[in-house]
Order: sequence, then C-alpha cells, then structure tokens
Amino acid sequence: MNIPFLDLKSINLRSADAFSDALTRVLDSGWLILGKETEAFESEFSTYCESGQCIGVGNGLEALHLILRGMGIGVGDEVIVPSNTYIATWLAVNYAGAIPVPVEPDEQTYNIDPDRIEEAITPRTKAIIVVHLYGQCADMDPIMAIAEKHGLKVVEDAAQAHGALYKGRKAGSLGDAAGFSFYPGKNLGALGDGGAVTTSDTKLAQSIRMLRNYGSEKKYHNLAKGYNSRLDELQAAFLSAKLQLLDSDNSRRAEIAERYSEGLKGIPDLVLPHVPEWSSPAWHLYVVRNSQRGALQDYLSSQGIGTVIHYPIPPHLQPAYAELGKKEGDFPIAEIIHREVLSLPLGPTMSDEDVESVIHKVEVLLNGKSI
Repeated sequence: MNIPFLDLKSINLRSADAFSDALTRVLDSGWLILGKETEAFESEFSTYCESGQCIGVGNGLEALHLILRGMGIGVGDEVIVPSNTYIATWLAVNYAGAIPVPVEPDEQTYNIDPDRIEEAITPRTKAIIVVHLYGQCADMDPIMAIAEKHGLKVVEDAAQAHGALYKGRKAGSLGDAAGFSFYPGKNLGALGDGGAVTTSDTKLAQSIRMLRNYGSEKKYHNLAKGYNSRLDELQAAFLSAKLQLLDSDNSRRAEIAERYSEGLKGIPDLVLPHVPEWSSPAWHLYVVRNSQRGALQDYLSSQGIGTVIHYPIPPHLQPAYAELGKKEGDFPIAEIIHREVLSLPLGPTMSDEDVESVIHKVEVLLNGKSI
C-alpha cells in the first residue's frame, strides 16, 4: 500500500495541456513580470473571492507583510495573532516592525477565540490577524464587531482557505484585506512560490501594488522603500488554469472529509474536526487529535500511509521567538493542540479505496478492529 499525504504529481498532471498552453502564451508575449497574465489572474481571483482588488505577490508571507505595511503598521505597534498557527503569521508582523500579541484558540475549531481578543487589546494595538486554519474560516462577525469597536484593522491569513465560506461569504472578502499563499501544496497551488492580497480598499490596494514593486508606480520613480515581491507571469498563467478546477477540487475534498468523519466517529481517543453550522471549509487539511499521536503516525507510516503534523511546535516555543520570554504552559490550549494533531491524507485525486484504507488502518490501531 502506498497512500501519499498529497499527490501533487497526479493533481498537476491533470492540467498538463493547460500548462503547455500557458507556457506558450508567456513565451510568445516575451513579457515575464507584471504583464497581461498577472493582470488576468488578479481579475479572475478577485472575482472568485468576491473582493474588489487582487494584487499578485511573491508568496503568502509577503502578502501579509505588505498588507500591514500598506496599512501603515510599523515599529511600536501591536498586532493580535493566534497562538495556534504557522509561524509565518507571526513573522509578517515582525517584518513590518510590529509586535505579535498571541491569543488562544477556540478549543473546538482551533481558530482564534473571539471571546479572548478584547483582553489582549492595548493602546498600541492596530490590527487583528485571523487565520482560517486548515481551511476553515474563523468566526468573523464577532471579530469584526470587536475591531469596529476599537478602531482596528482585520487581516485574514487565508493561506489555507481558497474557496472557504463563512455564512455564505468567501474567505478573502471578510476583513479589511486577506493574504493568500499559492505554495504548491495549497488547494490552489502554483508550480512554485506565489501569493496574493485581496481587498476592497482601493487605496490600500494601490499602496500594496507600489510596495511590491520597489515602492514604485512609475519605473525609476520610488515613492517608498519598497520590496521585490511580484507574482511572475508564468505562475499567474498556471494559476489561471488551476483556478478552473478549484471548486470541483474543493467539493472532492469535502466528500473525503465527510467520509472520514463518518468512518472515524466514535473511535476512542480520536478527536475529529468540528465544523460549525455557519462554516463551509475548503478542507485544505483533515486534522485529527490523538494523545498517542506518535504511535498513530508511526503505525500509519508502516502501513504506507503518509501523514503530516501541522504543526509540532507553537510559535511562542520556537527558538526564533526566544526574545519574547514565553515558556511552556503560557498558551496551554495551543500547546496541547500542537502535541496531538495529525493530518490525514487528503487531496482531490485521492480514490475512494484509499480513503477507506486510511479509515480501516486507524480503526485497526485505535479501535482494535481486526486486519
């Protein structure tokens, strides 16, 4: 048995002809940076996300960083972030010169807990970054109400949430701006690195377009100390091709997730994903929790089933953030989540037989089912 965690080869080979056409268009144009392919993808993706603007950038981390810079957030400012997230969310705050202020997650959804946000707000707080973790949107309405009350900006880290819905509205249109990643393993993945910002704030979009291109709107005229963070023409063309498959791929992911949830329910010491009634996840990941995660992962690996831990160490315990002086026990909810989570195989080209095999092998170990 060989069930990879994510089979990027089979996912991308479906679009081989479209990729060939895209390459031909780019080569024929002779234009490789900030041309018609990028403009076309930006238009398509902003429409898809139901946002007014889309700005293609180098990657998801830079998308978040440029949003904060475009909002004027910098040295001495504080930005509220989830304690339970990938470190890129925190790094974006530091890149802008600001300070990340962690807030614990809701224990069921693993996303930032709206009820804990206000206690973290100080006179220096300028924004809240919410992460739509594993492809499920955070509970945005109460978060937006808190932000409005305190005059704060809300940034969506939508790196895992392409196509996710919150009360029928698309991720990328729920806050003041959103940062997306097109890392190859994402639901909408490039054939290399890439990212984008979506926003309906025209002034912010203009600022980010300037900042991504050396701080320039006109060649050799630099309005600010900007960056080189541009989605290239070839990746934009590839993404336009793959965007056509995103909804059907997400539907297949949802089918697999539903089968997992049905087949794995009731197994001792196995916590399954919780989906609130207002949520329609993109199912970037199917994440379970088990107190003996290492043994479960080792067993599945021995059976040829790939899994991944998203993520083993919370940001506040990473050596990169030693200067914050945080210790084990400071964010206990995030810490126990990081100790127990395990992502099962999930991808749009995964077969029904492979899904049933994963379910069976988990049952064998945790439920004592015979092989």
